[in-house]
Amino acid sequence: MTPRLLLIPVLALLLTACDIPGMGPDPRIAMREAEGKAIGGACRYAVRGIEECYQLNPKALKTAIFDGWREMDQYMRDNKIEGQPPERESSESKETAENNSAESKPGSTPDRKQPAASAPDVKPRATDKKAS
Repeated sequence: MTPRLLLIPVLALLLTACDIPGMGPDPRIAMREAEGKAIGGACRYAVRGIEECYQLNPKALKTAIFDGWREMDQYMRDNKIEGQPPERESSESKETAENNSAESKPGSTPDRKQPAASAPDVKPRATDKKAS
C-alpha cells in the first residue's frame, strides 16, 4: 500500500477522538433545558401547578419545565418536604385583606399609593424646527 492510502484511515482515526469546535451540539440548547428544569423545580417547590408554571414562563421549554417539576415532586415526596408558597401572593392577599377591612370600617380611608411623577416635558431641539 502506498503511504497516501494509509494516511486516510490514520487521519480518520485521529479525528474521531477529538472535539472539533462547532461540530457538537449547541450549548444554548442545553442551557435552555437546564433553565426550564430549574423553573419547573422552583414552581413545584412554590406549590404552583404545572399549568400555572407554563403560563408564567411562556418562553421556557414546556418539556423541560415538566421534567423539572416532576423531579422536584419526587424529591419532595421522598424527603417529606413541604412546599413554600411564594411571598408575593401572600403579601398581595394581606394588602387586599387590609383594604377590605379598611373599607368596611366607617370613617376610615384605605391608603392609596400616589401615582409616580410624570416625566419632565421635553423641549424640541433647534434641529427639530423647520427652517423657513
